[in-house]
Parts: sequence; C-alpha cells; structure tokens
Amino acid sequence: MSASSLISRRTFAGGALLMTLAGKAARAQGFAGLGMAGRGFAPVVPGRQLVFPADHGPHPDFRIEWWYVTANLADATGSAYGAQWTLFRQAMAPGPQAEGWANQQIWMGHAAVTRADTHRFSETFARGGVGQAGAQASPFDAWIDSWQMRGGAGMNSDTLSPLQLNAAGSDFAYTLQLQADHPLVLQGDAGYSVKSEQGQASYYYSQPYFRARGRISIDDTPVEVTGLAWMDREWSSQPLASNQTGWDWLSLHFDSGDKLMLFRLRATDNHPFISGKWFSPDGRERRLGPFEIAMTPKVFTEIAGRRIPTTWDIAIAPLSLAISCTPVNPECWMATRFAYWEGPIRFSGSHQGVGYLEMTGY
Repeated sequence: MSASSLISRRTFAGGALLMTLAGKAARAQGFAGLGMAGRGFAPVVPGRQLVFPADHGPHPDFRIEWWYVTANLADATGSAYGAQWTLFRQAMAPGPQAEGWANQQIWMGHAAVTRADTHRFSETFARGGVGQAGAQASPFDAWIDSWQMRGGAGMNSDTLSPLQLNAAGSDFAYTLQLQADHPLVLQGDAGYSVKSEQGQASYYYSQPYFRARGRISIDDTPVEVTGLAWMDREWSSQPLASNQTGWDWLSLHFDSGDKLMLFRLRATDNHPFISGKWFSPDGRERRLGPFEIAMTPKVFTEIAGRRIPTTWDIAIAPLSLAISCTPVNPECWMATRFAYWEGPIRFSGSHQGVGYLEMTGY
C-alpha cells in the first residue's frame, strides 16, 4: 500500500504537472500534503457555526476543499446506473489571493458514470484566477471548463435545491436535476468532523436527500434516469494525521428514507479511525463512535495490480443494523493521476437500500 496513491474528496491529490510545486514531503499524501501541518492556512476549530449561503462558496484561506455529488440512478427497465461529479480546490500557498495566472488556487474535476457492464470517467485541471474554474455562494455556481453545478431558479440555500448538474467525457455525458425538501445536515459535531485521534478535522456538511432526474449518455446512446443523490461539502487545512494512509467511505440511502455516512481512515499502526452519523427524515440524528461500528471487507477484486475490498459487511449494534454492501460494478476504478475506487453499491440484510462506496490508498 502506498500513501502516494491517495485521492478523493477527502484525500485530494493533484496531477504530475503540479508535483514539482509540492516537493517530496507533500507527495507522501498527494500534492496537498494532507497530513502535513497547515501553517499559514486557516485552522479548523470546534464551535464555528456553518452559515448558508456563504459556506456553499469557496474558502480560499483553507488549503483544500471539495464539492462532491454521487447519484444512484435507474432507467425505465430498472437497470442501475451511478454518476459522480467532483470539484476540488487546492491552495498552493497561503496568503492574500493573487490575480490572474499568479493566483495560488489549483482546481481539479472528476466525473464518472457507471453501469453493471462499464465504468467511464474523466479528469480535468484548471488554474485559478482566470475564470476557467471556480465557485461562488450566491447565486450558487461551481464549475470547471464546461462542467457545472448551478443553483436553479429560486434555489433555497438551506436545502441547496434545486441544482442542475452536468459533465461529459470523451465517451459519456450526463445532465441531472436535483431536488430536496429536507434541510442540509451537519456531519460530526455541528459540522466539525474529527478525522484522527490527534485531532485533525474538517468542516463537513451534506445534502443526502436529493431526488435526481435526468439523462445519461454512454457511447452517444442516451437513457432517461431517476434516483437518489448525495452531496458532500468539506474544507480543511490539515484533515489527516501524518500516519494515515487511506480512506474507506460509505454514503447509504435506506429504503425507509434514513441516511447513513460512515468512514474508516486506515493508519500505518493498523488502528483505523472510524466514525459515522445517521440521519432520519424527521430530523433526528445520531453520531456513531468507533466502538459502535464494524466495517469488515468480505470480497476483494484485483484491479490494476491492486487488491480492492469491493464487498463490505457493516454492523452497528445501536441501530440493530447488519448489512452486506455489494457493488453494481466491481471494476469502478478511477485511473486518474492518483487512482482510487468509487462506485454505486446496493445493500441488504437487516435493512435494504443503495449508496456509494469510495476507497483510497490501495
């Protein structure tokens, strides 16, 4: 296992063209150096109140952040699809924002679609300060090149709805409309999400109640789809400890309408940091600690010379939950500059539903 293979909303790494700017130490956890001290950048501290719509926009005083949507979809025949849309922002240096090409912000986009028989993805990079990529809080807009996540007419900042989403690669494209009638949820302790025993943390909120409708095209063949979507927003200056090597993350939509987020951060000492949060449609929520959550890999898939745990058993005694999570397509490999696995899943057992699984550092 190599820590240099980390990438995702949580382990944001950049392209080779940026590596020379980062140096050897930063390359250990991607060019963002997520386990390095964030000196000069804004700290993540408990007690900060998240404010909307302002926090839908960028936070350039922090080193990294992302806007991230995953969607579990189906066509009229019931065939399952997945869609991913991600925009990352990385500050290469702290301090006042420079103008034009001197701007210290680097942007990266990932998009993907998945079906049982195929997984398509695309990656793009942009420099800040020249309009090629960016984000704004009001009216809400996040974009890189022609990929866009934009608030629709009359968007409610407390639900981040409605949203319009589009992206395209050389052999796929999608356009989705997202609607939610439940407010955003705050992960961790009122949006303060701890990631290690040493206290590394991020600000983190989600909209797990999106209903999605739109069109996916694969090899120029369009299909109408509907389903559920989940958006994550997270920003930090040092979200990982120096010994953390990878991430296993799950977002789960229960048939009952409940939602569950779980993550396991692996470490070189073989003592992972595990956390989660459960949300009900009536507004109840429960934080879950490491001794309440069992995340057990059960089936492994050989991909690109790596052994990836693509089927997981999840048990949470306080919720009377014992489920098995299986992928729609076990070959959901994002062969980007720093590769990772991400794709749609189904789960069954004590509860049923769909969700997304992301794994980095393998």
